[in-house]
This record gives sequence, structure tokens and C-alpha cells, in this order.
Amino acid sequence: MHSQIKQLTDKYIQYAVETRRYLHRHPEVSYKEFETTKFIKSELEKIGIPFESPLETGCVGIIEGGKKSDRVIALRADIDALAMEENGEAKKDFISQNPGAAHCCGHDAHTSNLLTAAKILKELQAEIEGKVLLVFQPGEEKLPGGGRLLSETGFLQDQGVQAIYGLHTSPMHKPGTIATKVGPLMAAPDEFEVEIIGKGGHAARAHEAIDPVVLSAQYINAVQTIASRSVDPTEPVVVTVGRVEGGTAHNIIPEKVKLWGTARTLTAETADLVHNRLEALVKGITESAGGSYKFQLNKGYPPVINTEKEARTVLETMAGLFGEESAIELKRPIMAGEDFAFYQEHFPGAFFFVGSGSEEYDSKYPWHHPKYNVDDRFFEVATPLMASLVFDHK
Repeated sequence: MHSQIKQLTDKYIQYAVETRRYLHRHPEVSYKEFETTKFIKSELEKIGIPFESPLETGCVGIIEGGKKSDRVIALRADIDALAMEENGEAKKDFISQNPGAAHCCGHDAHTSNLLTAAKILKELQAEIEGKVLLVFQPGEEKLPGGGRLLSETGFLQDQGVQAIYGLHTSPMHKPGTIATKVGPLMAAPDEFEVEIIGKGGHAARAHEAIDPVVLSAQYINAVQTIASRSVDPTEPVVVTVGRVEGGTAHNIIPEKVKLWGTARTLTAETADLVHNRLEALVKGITESAGGSYKFQLNKGYPPVINTEKEARTVLETMAGLFGEESAIELKRPIMAGEDFAFYQEHFPGAFFFVGSGSEEYDSKYPWHHPKYNVDDRFFEVATPLMASLVFDHK
């Protein structure tokens, strides 16, 4: 079956590349993927695959296998783009045509890949045991997460899903390789917002004010001690303040400063500790100076935790397709987040990374960078691997 799937990949590889470029030119941000959804549904209709629409955007294609069984395997791709502008010489022929939106995280490649896998699976429909669900999911980039919303509809549960697989492009790995691991793979990415409230005044008479800019600087430095002084050093934690807003002029002390950040953890216990320290620090810093604060925590996605059987299936299938050296078993998780985790709260499943970074395609920039790009050779691995998982899952 692997040989047949690889032959069909060769047949449809150009479709994958061209479809990805089309999607890249026409990105849509989270929960606004209306034209993207129309395109996906149109492509599924051309292939001859029926679909359902549990949410306003996105859809789920359904392939009924030729071999009767209650076996149901789901394959997932996210379809949304980021709210940002992009650039990059390597992408000049298919740069975003929608201002304020860009596929700088690879979801265009994920969607194109699943559509291409759909073509292969349709040709092999008679050999499929049970049913395959093709999950084209909206809103991965924005809370509450399309994975959560779709899970809450109960649609996948009603379909009897027994396992789910998802992938992501990886600029950290070269084409021709994949990487994953059993157990914790990705972090829970919680968000926090802090408003530090002081007393405004003239910069020349700072002693009459309570300067929220200085207090913000103290807080930004203080939160770095959470990982180094409040958490067990063997426990992965990341706390980052990524946005700061305050002030209007060089000689005015403002009334307040706002900060936004992310806290990333792998366990609920560590998450609770970090969240408590984030507020305790701003409370102590502001109150000691006579100021005040507002603190808001927005719980993000759960950590991605791969079940052993499904993670091993990914690694073994990749080794069977392209050799043992192509399947990398990671030693440690990464601290990025993914709403694929919501599916794993309901079903066994595995998430994995497919190498897409190369000098040739100028595609080693990290996710969410304006020059982010994907080496076309991504599809030479992602497509046959995704299709083969339908047959290799036991």
C-alpha cells in the first residue's frame, strides 16, 4: 500500500503545490474563512467526497470505505491565516492579496495537503476499512480555538472517531523528515493582560507622580524570575511579555500602561503556580509604589499530549515510507501551543511535525515571521504519510 500511495502522491504533487499557492494568495483570518471554506467544499465536490458543516466555517469530508467496519479515523488540517502582513522574495509570485492577513504559519500547506490526501484516499476507497473523516478546521490561531468549538458540537463523537491525526509544517526540520514524540509534545499557551495604574504628571516633576512605565519595567523583569525561581528547574515553563502600550509624549508620565503576555506550561499544577505568581508580582510591585492594577488571565489550549499507540504509528509509518532515519523521535516537547489538544481530550491521537525548512526555499524563518515560507518538498512526505496513516492505524 505504501508503494501505491507514493505513486499517487507523484501523480498529485503538482496539485498540492498549486493549491497551496492559491490558498496563500487568498488568506482569511480565524473564523472569517468563508471563501476558503467555499474553495475546500468545491474541491471536495470535484473529488466526489461528501461533507458536513458543523461550524459556520470549515467542514468535514466523509469517505466511506469499501470494507465495512466501525473503524473511523480522522485527519485534521487547520485553514485560518494570521492577522498580519507578510513579505519575502521567495513568495513574491504568490504573496497575500488580502491586506492584514497572511499564511505565515503553514495552514495553507496543511489544507492543501489534506485535499491532496483526499484525492489519493478517494482512489483507494475500495481498500479503506471503515470511514475516514477529513477535518478542515477553522480558527486555530485565535481563542477559544476551532478545535474546541468543533469538539463541543459532538459531531466527531457522533461519527464514532477512534483516532485522530494532525500535522504541522516545521522550519526547524529539513524536508524529508518528520518529528514527534509519545506524551507531552506541545504546551498550554495561556494569555494574560495587565493594566498598571499610576498617577500621571510632568516628566520634570516625577516625584509628584506614580510612574506606571517604571512599574511596568519592574514587572517585566520580575516575571522572568517565575521560571528561574518559582518553578522546579526540570519543569518546562515560558513566560513572555510580548506587547506593551503606554504614554503619549516624551515629557508626560502617563496614568497607566498595558501589557500583554503568554505563559506556557505542560501541566495543570505548574500552570496554576505560574498564574498565581503573575498576579502576585504585579500586586506587590504596584501596591508598594502606591499604584494599582487590573489582571486578566485567558486560559488557552490544553497541552498537546500524544497517545503512545498513535505516536508510534506515525513514527513507524514514516520509517516504512522513507527509512528509519527520516522519523525523528523528539527528546523534549516544544513550548508552542496547538488547539489539536482539544481533540485529544476526546480521542486517542497524535500530532507531528513535517520538515519544511531549507535555504533553497528561504523557509527557515520561524512560525509567524513575515517571511515564513514552506519548501514544496513538504508535500512529498506529508501527503503520503497522512494517507498511509488511514491504512496503518491498527
